[in-house]
Amino acid sequence: MLSILMSLVIMSSAQAQEKLTVLLEWFVNPDHAPLVVAQELGLFEKAGLDVELLPPSDPSIVPRAVASGQAEIGIHYQPNLYMDHAKDVPLIRFGTLVETPLNTLTVLADGPISSIKDLEGKRIGFSVSGFEDAMLGRMLDEAGVDKSSVELINVNFALSPSLISKQVDATIGGFRNFELTQMRLAGHEGRAFFPEEHGVPVYDELIFVTRPDLVKDSRLKRFLKAVEQGAVHLTNHPEESWKLFIRAYPDLDDELNRQAWLDTLPRFAKRPFALDYTRYERFGAFMAASGLIESAPPVDRIAVELR
Repeated sequence: MLSILMSLVIMSSAQAQEKLTVLLEWFVNPDHAPLVVAQELGLFEKAGLDVELLPPSDPSIVPRAVASGQAEIGIHYQPNLYMDHAKDVPLIRFGTLVETPLNTLTVLADGPISSIKDLEGKRIGFSVSGFEDAMLGRMLDEAGVDKSSVELINVNFALSPSLISKQVDATIGGFRNFELTQMRLAGHEGRAFFPEEHGVPVYDELIFVTRPDLVKDSRLKRFLKAVEQGAVHLTNHPEESWKLFIRAYPDLDDELNRQAWLDTLPRFAKRPFALDYTRYERFGAFMAASGLIESAPPVDRIAVELR
């Protein structure tokens, strides 16, 4: 009789866990720390959720995979959300993971470039056209540099190697919490210029998106609450949280990821539910002025604040 009761309890507990698939924007890395910590502490489970963190086979599929129902949640970039909306991809932001830009314009610290103005007539490497072009254009314009004077070179994702080898004089799009450490470990210090300090409006680097028809799904609020608890825990207990992270992903236990962990800590949203309408309006206007979208959509068409 006891064994039957125990089986029923186990079955009931399993049934209480509602499934949620979270499609990451890239392979697992320290940018996902609040999610991993929440999972390792059992915070999703306490919220009645069975959360699967799924790295994509191809990062470009994330928005359409979420929009088509292959996952309930996707991690996405705020700039890309506007471009997806312009292409009628049904997505809406419901939470924030990393609340500051991570992108940089980077040069060698011991090189001849000491200011953005020094980039006139120089070669700049990039990985992805579109937003990076617009970001670079605004930064150059603020410095009084004609964008047509620089040579843009597609280095794919070899940003640090192309800069170190002097194939280019600068790179645009490298993350300040990864590429600078990657360069240092290779024996070369980098100097970063931050877009938000050179004319580009502040934006959220990483956000949570879903399909509009899921906005009222109670799982999303429970998910964000657990992520919030994870973010606060790793802020209060960084060393303990790092151990949880590498316990879950031991192959990431190296100097690059350890430094990235420390560099990303202050950038995680402690209020992932919160939506800054003014910031989104300002950034939408920048996207439109840069020609990336025809016009900025009303904020409530692309983002919500769950209550």
